[in-house]
Amino acid sequence: MRYPASEKLEIIRIVEKSHLPARRTLEQLGIPRATFHRWYDRFLSGGVDALEDRSPRPRRVWNRIPEGVRDRIIDLALDKPELSPRELAVTFTDTESYFVSEASVYRLLKAHDLITSPAFIVIKAANEFHDKTTVPNQLWQTDFTYLKVIGWGWFYLSTILDDFSRYIIAWKLCTTMKAEDVTDTLNLALTASGCDQATVHQRPRLLSDNGPCYIAGELADWLQDRDIDHTRGSPCHPQTQGKIERWHQTLKNRILLENYFLPGDLEAQVAAFVEHYNHRRYHESLDNLTPADVYFGRGQTILLQRERIKRKTIEQRRLQHRKAAA
Repeated sequence: MRYPASEKLEIIRIVEKSHLPARRTLEQLGIPRATFHRWYDRFLSGGVDALEDRSPRPRRVWNRIPEGVRDRIIDLALDKPELSPRELAVTFTDTESYFVSEASVYRLLKAHDLITSPAFIVIKAANEFHDKTTVPNQLWQTDFTYLKVIGWGWFYLSTILDDFSRYIIAWKLCTTMKAEDVTDTLNLALTASGCDQATVHQRPRLLSDNGPCYIAGELADWLQDRDIDHTRGSPCHPQTQGKIERWHQTLKNRILLENYFLPGDLEAQVAAFVEHYNHRRYHESLDNLTPADVYFGRGQTILLQRERIKRKTIEQRRLQHRKAAA
């Protein structure tokens, strides 16, 4: 039970004036002796004001982000409004060599009214696949998606995505969805990955849905000639190709903010976004690395550098707190 300062003072006066020993008096009042002596020491040293309850919160938090750093985070958020709090935290850590957590960035942006609700709903699938790939170029996912050019009609984007790194290896904007379009995209992927020239133990497996172009005999013969195994997902179950389906959603959320009147404009926008997605967009499922970091094998080096930055930042904050408290 908490007592206001006035009641504490009254209890102290009762004990002082009582003809009984202090222990007996406190027993009748129901006040623990340790509590009373703590009150009494504070009263003797600071008077009645010292009897007020003290806030349980510390006056200073040693790990508080300095004001100058907080201002730089806000500047970065205003300069790059398209980045989420997670992406801002990783970007700031990499560019400024100063660690900030996603939660800290979120709270800071929330306090400045810079958090907005997403314009789309994300539907989560299972947490992870049962049989996960372990290296790049072990499994490629492929699929088509629809994009419209005003006055021209529908175009179809064929993409090859590396399952392990989510790296977009190759893509092609097509006017049809035929087996020939699939093989053209696969040829681009084989060239870009070097699998058409390098001697590899096993060719990448291809994962697709059951669209007409993927079950065509022409594609089956082409894959057999190149010793590429083909796996198709269960009918009416697009979650099997979840990574490339998620890529399509990410792509459309960005590039369909504009209308396109020429196929060349659409193709240029797709190319720009693929470059951004592969090399600059931090992916949460890849420990906030870019697909290119994972595909080209530099991911662990970057993660170790971030860990060093984090330890150094925490040590700096501790040192600043000790100096301020001295």
